[in-house]
Amino acid sequence: MKFISTLLIVISVCLSFFRTDVAAVQGYLKLDSLIGPHDSILITDHLGKIVFSKHAEKKRIPASTLKILTSLIAIHYLGEKHRFKTDFFLDSKSNLKIKGYGDPLLISETIVEAAKGLETKINQVNDIVLDDTYFTNPIIIPGRSISLEPYDAPIGALCANFNTVNFKQSNGAWISAESQTPLLPFALTKIKTSGLKNGRIVLTNTNNESSLYAGHLFNYFLGKEKVNAKGTIRLGRVKLNDKHIFTYYSRYTLPEVISRLLEYSNNFTANQLLIASGAKAYGAPGTLEKGIQAASAYAEKNLKIKGIILTEGSGISRSNRLSAIMLNRILEEFEPFRNLLKEDGNELFKTGTLKGISTRAGFIEARSGRLFRFSVLLNTPGKNTEKI
Repeated sequence: MKFISTLLIVISVCLSFFRTDVAAVQGYLKLDSLIGPHDSILITDHLGKIVFSKHAEKKRIPASTLKILTSLIAIHYLGEKHRFKTDFFLDSKSNLKIKGYGDPLLISETIVEAAKGLETKINQVNDIVLDDTYFTNPIIIPGRSISLEPYDAPIGALCANFNTVNFKQSNGAWISAESQTPLLPFALTKIKTSGLKNGRIVLTNTNNESSLYAGHLFNYFLGKEKVNAKGTIRLGRVKLNDKHIFTYYSRYTLPEVISRLLEYSNNFTANQLLIASGAKAYGAPGTLEKGIQAASAYAEKNLKIKGIILTEGSGISRSNRLSAIMLNRILEEFEPFRNLLKEDGNELFKTGTLKGISTRAGFIEARSGRLFRFSVLLNTPGKNTEKI
Protein backbone atom coordinates (compact mmCIF):
# COMPACT_ATOMS: atom_id res chain seq x y z
CA MET A 1 0.00 0.00 0.00
CA LYS A 2 2.84 2.35 0.84
CA PHE A 3 4.40 1.71 -2.56
CA ILE A 4 1.11 2.37 -4.36
CA SER A 5 0.57 5.60 -2.39
CA THR A 6 4.08 6.81 -3.25
CA LEU A 7 3.56 5.90 -6.90
CA LEU A 8 0.31 7.87 -7.04
CA ILE A 9 2.07 10.93 -5.58
CA VAL A 10 4.84 10.66 -8.20
CA ILE A 11 2.29 10.29 -11.03
CA SER A 12 0.34 13.29 -9.71
CA VAL A 13 3.48 15.43 -9.61
CA CYS A 14 4.49 14.35 -13.11
CA LEU A 15 1.04 15.15 -14.49
CA SER A 16 1.19 18.54 -12.80
CA PHE A 17 4.53 19.29 -14.45
CA PHE A 18 3.15 18.02 -17.78
CA ARG A 19 0.13 20.30 -17.59
CA THR A 20 2.39 23.23 -16.67
CA ASP A 21 4.71 22.48 -19.59
CA VAL A 22 1.79 22.20 -22.03
CA ALA A 23 0.39 25.54 -20.82
CA ALA A 24 3.81 27.12 -21.13
CA VAL A 25 4.32 25.79 -24.65
CA GLN A 26 0.87 27.04 -25.67
CA GLY A 27 1.71 30.44 -24.23
CA TYR A 28 5.04 30.57 -26.06
CA LEU A 29 3.39 29.59 -29.34
CA LYS A 30 0.76 32.28 -28.96
CA LEU A 31 3.40 34.90 -28.14
CA ASP A 32 5.49 33.76 -31.08
CA SER A 33 2.55 34.19 -33.45
CA LEU A 34 1.99 37.78 -32.26
CA ILE A 35 5.58 38.92 -32.92
CA GLY A 36 6.15 39.71 -36.59
CA PRO A 37 9.38 40.40 -38.47
CA HIS A 38 9.29 44.09 -37.50
CA ASP A 39 8.53 43.44 -33.83
CA SER A 40 10.60 42.42 -30.81
CA ILE A 41 10.02 40.94 -27.38
CA LEU A 42 12.20 39.95 -24.46
CA ILE A 43 11.08 38.61 -21.08
CA THR A 44 13.61 37.84 -18.35
CA ASP A 45 13.45 36.95 -14.68
CA HIS A 46 15.07 39.04 -11.94
CA LEU A 47 18.40 37.28 -12.51
CA GLY A 48 18.37 38.05 -16.22
CA LYS A 49 17.48 34.51 -17.32
CA ILE A 50 15.56 34.62 -20.58
CA VAL A 51 11.96 33.40 -20.33
CA PHE A 52 10.99 34.31 -23.89
CA SER A 53 12.75 36.15 -26.69
CA LYS A 54 12.13 36.93 -30.34
CA HIS A 55 14.05 39.42 -32.50
CA ALA A 56 15.33 40.89 -29.22
CA GLU A 57 18.57 42.08 -30.80
CA LYS A 58 16.85 44.10 -33.55
CA LYS A 59 16.68 47.87 -33.05
CA ARG A 60 13.17 49.30 -33.14
CA ILE A 61 11.44 52.65 -32.61
CA PRO A 62 10.85 52.74 -28.82
CA ALA A 63 8.33 55.63 -28.72
CA SER A 64 7.68 56.76 -25.14
CA THR A 65 9.33 53.77 -23.46
CA LEU A 66 12.45 55.84 -24.12
CA LYS A 67 11.37 58.02 -21.18
CA ILE A 68 12.58 55.29 -18.80
CA LEU A 69 16.12 55.82 -20.09
CA THR A 70 15.74 59.61 -19.92
CA SER A 71 14.66 59.25 -16.29
CA LEU A 72 17.78 57.22 -15.49
CA ILE A 73 19.96 59.82 -17.22
CA ALA A 74 18.45 62.61 -15.10
CA ILE A 75 18.92 60.62 -11.89
CA HIS A 76 22.54 59.95 -12.80
CA TYR A 77 23.56 63.52 -13.66
CA LEU A 78 21.24 65.60 -11.47
CA GLY A 79 20.93 63.28 -8.47
CA GLU A 80 17.91 61.86 -6.63
CA LYS A 81 17.77 64.81 -4.24
CA HIS A 82 17.85 67.41 -6.98
CA ARG A 83 15.26 70.17 -6.91
CA PHE A 84 15.11 72.62 -9.80
CA LYS A 85 15.68 76.22 -8.83
CA THR A 86 14.79 79.70 -10.07
CA ASP A 87 17.03 82.64 -9.10
CA PHE A 88 15.98 86.25 -8.52
CA PHE A 89 18.20 89.34 -8.71
CA LEU A 90 17.88 93.11 -8.45
CA ASP A 91 19.99 95.33 -10.66
CA SER A 92 21.09 98.92 -10.01
CA LYS A 93 17.89 100.26 -11.61
CA SER A 94 15.60 98.18 -9.36
CA ASN A 95 14.72 95.82 -12.17
CA LEU A 96 13.78 92.31 -11.03
CA LYS A 97 15.70 89.68 -12.96
CA ILE A 98 14.44 86.09 -13.05
CA LYS A 99 16.80 83.33 -14.17
CA GLY A 100 15.47 79.88 -14.98
CA TYR A 101 17.32 76.56 -15.06
CA GLY A 102 14.88 74.37 -16.96
CA ASP A 103 12.39 73.56 -14.19
CA PRO A 104 9.74 71.40 -15.95
CA LEU A 105 7.28 71.88 -13.09
CA LEU A 106 7.38 75.66 -12.88
CA ILE A 107 3.60 75.78 -12.71
CA SER A 108 1.08 78.21 -11.24
CA GLU A 109 1.21 76.59 -7.81
CA THR A 110 4.99 76.85 -7.56
CA ILE A 111 5.08 80.39 -8.97
CA VAL A 112 2.73 81.36 -6.14
CA GLU A 113 5.26 79.94 -3.66
CA ALA A 114 8.11 81.85 -5.32
CA ALA A 115 6.07 85.07 -5.21
CA LYS A 116 5.41 84.62 -1.48
CA GLY A 117 9.14 84.16 -0.92
CA LEU A 118 9.93 87.33 -2.88
CA GLU A 119 7.34 89.35 -0.98
CA THR A 120 9.62 89.33 2.06
CA LYS A 121 12.50 90.77 -0.01
CA ILE A 122 10.95 93.49 -2.18
CA ASN A 123 7.76 95.54 -2.49
CA GLN A 124 8.25 97.39 -5.76
CA VAL A 125 10.36 96.94 -8.89
CA ASN A 126 10.66 98.56 -12.28
CA ASP A 127 10.99 96.07 -15.16
CA ILE A 128 10.72 92.29 -14.92
CA VAL A 129 13.69 90.94 -16.86
CA LEU A 130 13.72 87.29 -17.91
CA ASP A 131 16.99 85.38 -18.29
CA ASP A 132 16.43 82.13 -20.21
CA THR A 133 20.05 81.72 -21.30
CA TYR A 134 20.73 78.53 -19.29
CA PHE A 135 19.41 76.72 -22.40
CA THR A 136 20.07 77.82 -25.94
CA ASN A 137 16.98 79.20 -27.64
CA PRO A 138 15.40 77.83 -29.66
CA ILE A 139 16.10 74.11 -29.24
CA ILE A 140 14.63 72.15 -32.12
CA ILE A 141 13.41 68.70 -31.02
CA PRO A 142 13.33 66.10 -33.84
CA GLY A 143 9.84 64.69 -34.29
CA ARG A 144 8.12 67.72 -32.78
CA SER A 145 5.77 69.46 -35.16
CA ILE A 146 4.29 72.95 -35.07
CA SER A 147 0.83 72.32 -33.70
CA LEU A 148 -1.43 73.35 -30.84
CA GLU A 149 -1.06 69.93 -29.18
CA PRO A 150 0.61 69.89 -25.72
CA TYR A 151 3.05 67.16 -26.83
CA ASP A 152 4.44 69.67 -29.32
CA ALA A 153 5.22 72.33 -26.70
CA PRO A 154 8.76 73.74 -27.07
CA ILE A 155 11.29 73.59 -24.25
CA GLY A 156 13.34 76.32 -22.60
CA ALA A 157 15.18 77.38 -19.46
CA LEU A 158 12.31 79.57 -18.22
CA CYS A 159 8.89 78.14 -19.05
CA ALA A 160 5.61 78.05 -17.15
CA ASN A 161 2.77 75.51 -17.14
CA PHE A 162 4.46 73.27 -19.73
CA ASN A 163 4.28 76.16 -22.22
CA THR A 164 0.54 75.64 -22.57
CA VAL A 165 -2.61 77.56 -21.64
CA ASN A 166 -5.79 75.63 -20.81
CA PHE A 167 -8.97 77.55 -21.56
CA LYS A 168 -12.70 77.24 -22.19
CA GLN A 169 -15.71 79.42 -22.97
CA SER A 170 -18.39 80.42 -20.50
CA ASN A 171 -21.36 82.58 -21.48
CA GLY A 172 -19.58 83.56 -24.67
CA ALA A 173 -16.37 84.64 -22.91
CA TRP A 174 -13.02 82.88 -22.66
CA ILE A 175 -11.97 81.86 -19.16
CA SER A 176 -9.21 79.73 -17.68
CA ALA A 177 -9.97 76.02 -17.46
CA GLU A 178 -7.73 75.79 -14.38
CA SER A 179 -8.77 77.52 -11.17
CA GLN A 180 -5.15 78.06 -10.10
CA THR A 181 -4.16 79.81 -13.34
CA PRO A 182 -5.42 83.21 -14.52
CA LEU A 183 -6.24 83.75 -18.17
CA LEU A 184 -3.86 86.60 -18.90
CA PRO A 185 -4.35 89.15 -21.71
CA PHE A 186 -0.95 88.01 -23.04
CA ALA A 187 -2.42 84.57 -23.79
CA LEU A 188 -5.91 85.73 -24.71
CA THR A 189 -4.69 87.32 -27.92
CA LYS A 190 -3.33 83.97 -29.10
CA ILE A 191 -6.45 82.12 -27.99
CA LYS A 192 -8.66 84.39 -30.09
CA THR A 193 -6.57 83.78 -33.19
CA SER A 194 -6.46 80.00 -32.65
CA GLY A 195 -10.07 79.45 -33.71
CA LEU A 196 -10.63 77.09 -30.77
CA LYS A 197 -13.47 77.37 -28.28
CA ASN A 198 -11.76 75.28 -25.60
CA GLY A 199 -8.70 73.14 -24.96
CA ARG A 200 -5.02 74.08 -24.84
CA ILE A 201 -2.85 76.33 -26.91
CA VAL A 202 0.92 75.99 -27.07
CA LEU A 203 3.21 78.93 -26.42
CA THR A 204 6.11 78.89 -28.88
CA ASN A 205 9.62 80.30 -29.09
CA THR A 206 8.50 82.78 -31.74
CA ASN A 207 9.15 86.31 -30.47
CA ASN A 208 10.20 84.76 -27.13
CA GLU A 209 6.53 83.99 -26.47
CA SER A 210 7.07 81.16 -23.96
CA SER A 211 9.56 83.01 -21.75
CA LEU A 212 7.48 86.19 -21.81
CA TYR A 213 4.40 84.24 -20.72
CA ALA A 214 6.33 83.02 -17.67
CA GLY A 215 7.17 86.67 -16.93
CA HIS A 216 3.54 87.72 -17.16
CA LEU A 217 2.55 84.94 -14.76
CA PHE A 218 5.22 86.02 -12.27
CA ASN A 219 3.99 89.60 -12.58
CA TYR A 220 0.40 88.52 -11.86
CA PHE A 221 1.23 86.47 -8.78
CA LEU A 222 3.70 89.06 -7.47
CA GLY A 223 0.88 91.59 -7.72
CA LYS A 224 -1.25 89.30 -5.56
CA GLU A 225 1.51 89.55 -2.93
CA LYS A 226 1.52 93.38 -3.20
CA VAL A 227 4.81 93.44 -5.11
CA ASN A 228 4.25 95.90 -7.94
CA ALA A 229 6.16 96.12 -11.22
CA LYS A 230 5.98 99.60 -12.75
CA GLY A 231 7.83 98.88 -15.99
CA THR A 232 7.77 96.35 -18.79
CA ILE A 233 8.30 92.60 -19.04
CA ARG A 234 11.24 91.81 -21.29
CA LEU A 235 14.16 89.45 -21.90
CA GLY A 236 17.67 90.20 -20.63
CA ARG A 237 20.59 88.69 -18.77
CA VAL A 238 21.78 88.55 -15.20
CA LYS A 239 25.10 90.43 -14.80
CA LEU A 240 27.88 89.99 -12.27
CA ASN A 241 27.03 93.15 -10.36
CA ASP A 242 23.34 92.28 -9.99
CA LYS A 243 22.31 91.54 -6.41
CA HIS A 244 21.02 88.05 -5.72
CA ILE A 245 17.98 88.34 -3.45
CA PHE A 246 16.23 84.96 -3.49
CA THR A 247 16.37 81.39 -4.77
CA TYR A 248 13.19 79.38 -5.12
CA TYR A 249 13.69 75.62 -4.93
CA SER A 250 10.88 73.57 -6.38
CA ARG A 251 8.62 71.68 -4.02
CA TYR A 252 9.14 68.63 -6.25
CA THR A 253 12.15 66.35 -5.91
CA LEU A 254 13.53 64.75 -9.06
CA PRO A 255 11.82 61.38 -8.37
CA GLU A 256 8.51 63.25 -8.04
CA VAL A 257 9.16 64.98 -11.37
CA ILE A 258 9.95 61.60 -12.95
CA SER A 259 6.83 60.00 -11.48
CA ARG A 260 4.69 62.67 -13.16
CA LEU A 261 6.69 62.34 -16.36
CA LEU A 262 6.06 58.59 -16.55
CA GLU A 263 2.41 58.83 -15.53
CA TYR A 264 1.43 61.52 -18.03
CA SER A 265 4.14 60.76 -20.64
CA ASN A 266 4.93 64.44 -20.96
CA ASN A 267 7.33 65.07 -23.86
CA PHE A 268 8.11 68.58 -22.62
CA THR A 269 9.27 67.29 -19.22
CA ALA A 270 11.35 64.51 -20.78
CA ASN A 271 13.39 66.86 -22.95
CA GLN A 272 13.69 69.45 -20.18
CA LEU A 273 15.36 66.70 -18.10
CA LEU A 274 17.60 65.65 -20.98
CA ILE A 275 18.83 69.19 -21.70
CA ALA A 276 19.31 69.94 -17.98
CA SER A 277 21.36 66.73 -17.66
CA GLY A 278 23.54 67.78 -20.58
CA ALA A 279 24.07 71.22 -19.05
CA LYS A 280 25.08 69.62 -15.74
CA ALA A 281 27.49 67.24 -17.46
CA TYR A 282 29.12 69.66 -19.91
CA GLY A 283 28.23 73.14 -18.69
CA ALA A 284 25.74 75.81 -19.70
CA PRO A 285 24.16 76.62 -21.99
CA GLY A 286 22.17 73.42 -22.28
CA THR A 287 21.78 72.15 -25.82
CA LEU A 288 20.21 69.11 -27.43
CA GLU A 289 23.67 68.00 -28.53
CA LYS A 290 24.98 68.07 -24.95
CA GLY A 291 21.92 66.16 -23.78
CA ILE A 292 22.44 63.45 -26.39
CA GLN A 293 26.16 63.34 -25.57
CA ALA A 294 25.37 62.88 -21.86
CA ALA A 295 22.81 60.18 -22.65
CA SER A 296 25.17 58.27 -24.94
CA ALA A 297 28.02 58.46 -22.41
CA TYR A 298 25.75 57.16 -19.64
CA ALA A 299 24.43 54.32 -21.82
CA GLU A 300 27.91 53.21 -22.82
CA LYS A 301 29.80 53.68 -19.53
CA ASN A 302 27.13 52.82 -16.96
CA LEU A 303 24.73 50.53 -18.78
CA LYS A 304 27.39 48.99 -21.05
CA ILE A 305 25.08 49.55 -24.02
CA LYS A 306 26.70 50.28 -27.37
CA GLY A 307 24.95 51.31 -30.57
CA ILE A 308 21.97 53.07 -29.06
CA ILE A 309 20.52 55.71 -31.42
CA LEU A 310 19.05 58.80 -29.76
CA THR A 311 17.95 62.08 -31.29
CA GLU A 312 15.93 63.41 -28.32
CA GLY A 313 14.65 62.22 -24.94
CA SER A 314 10.88 61.81 -25.12
CA GLY A 315 10.41 59.19 -27.82
CA ILE A 316 8.49 61.51 -30.15
CA SER A 317 11.16 61.15 -32.84
CA ARG A 318 10.92 58.16 -35.16
CA SER A 319 14.72 58.25 -35.54
CA ASN A 320 15.32 56.88 -32.01
CA ARG A 321 16.32 53.22 -31.96
CA LEU A 322 16.58 50.68 -29.13
CA SER A 323 16.55 46.90 -29.11
CA ALA A 324 14.57 44.84 -26.62
CA ILE A 325 17.92 43.71 -25.18
CA MET A 326 18.93 47.33 -24.61
CA LEU A 327 15.56 48.15 -23.07
CA ASN A 328 15.85 45.13 -20.77
CA ARG A 329 19.21 46.42 -19.52
CA ILE A 330 17.65 49.85 -18.95
CA LEU A 331 14.87 48.21 -16.93
CA GLU A 332 17.43 46.29 -14.88
CA GLU A 333 19.07 49.57 -13.87
CA PHE A 334 15.68 51.20 -13.29
CA GLU A 335 14.47 48.42 -10.98
CA PRO A 336 15.13 50.36 -7.73
CA PHE A 337 12.91 53.14 -9.11
CA ARG A 338 10.23 50.90 -10.61
CA ASN A 339 7.53 52.26 -8.27
CA LEU A 340 7.73 55.54 -10.23
CA LEU A 341 6.09 53.70 -13.14
CA LYS A 342 2.36 53.44 -13.70
CA GLU A 343 0.82 50.53 -11.80
CA ASP A 344 -1.93 48.16 -12.88
CA GLY A 345 -2.41 45.11 -10.70
CA ASN A 346 0.88 43.21 -10.58
CA GLU A 347 2.37 45.23 -13.45
CA LEU A 348 4.51 48.39 -13.40
CA PHE A 349 4.94 49.70 -16.91
CA LYS A 350 5.40 52.44 -19.49
CA THR A 351 3.69 52.44 -22.86
CA GLY A 352 4.60 54.20 -26.07
CA THR A 353 2.53 55.08 -29.11
CA LEU A 354 3.29 56.69 -32.45
CA LYS A 355 1.49 56.16 -35.72
CA GLY A 356 2.09 52.48 -36.59
CA ILE A 357 4.13 51.96 -33.39
CA SER A 358 3.06 50.38 -30.09
CA THR A 359 5.51 49.64 -27.28
CA ARG A 360 5.35 48.58 -23.64
CA ALA A 361 8.05 47.86 -21.08
CA GLY A 362 8.24 47.29 -17.35
CA PHE A 363 7.93 44.72 -14.61
CA ILE A 364 5.49 41.96 -13.67
CA GLU A 365 5.47 40.41 -10.21
CA ALA A 366 4.48 36.75 -10.12
CA ARG A 367 2.35 35.21 -7.36
CA SER A 368 5.56 33.84 -5.89
CA GLY A 369 6.95 37.34 -5.54
CA ARG A 370 9.50 36.86 -8.32
CA LEU A 371 9.97 39.91 -10.53
CA PHE A 372 10.08 39.66 -14.31
CA ARG A 373 11.19 42.32 -16.81
CA PHE A 374 9.53 42.66 -20.20
CA SER A 375 10.19 44.73 -23.31
CA VAL A 376 7.74 44.72 -26.21
CA LEU A 377 8.49 46.81 -29.31
CA LEU A 378 5.89 46.53 -32.07
CA ASN A 379 6.83 48.38 -35.22
CA THR A 380 4.12 46.80 -37.36
CA PRO A 381 1.26 49.19 -38.23
CA GLY A 382 -2.08 48.11 -36.80
CA LYS A 383 -0.66 46.09 -33.92
CA ASN A 384 -0.84 46.98 -30.25
CA THR A 385 0.68 45.49 -27.12
CA GLU A 386 -2.58 44.61 -25.33
CA LYS A 387 -2.80 40.99 -26.53
CA ILE A 388 0.86 40.41 -25.78
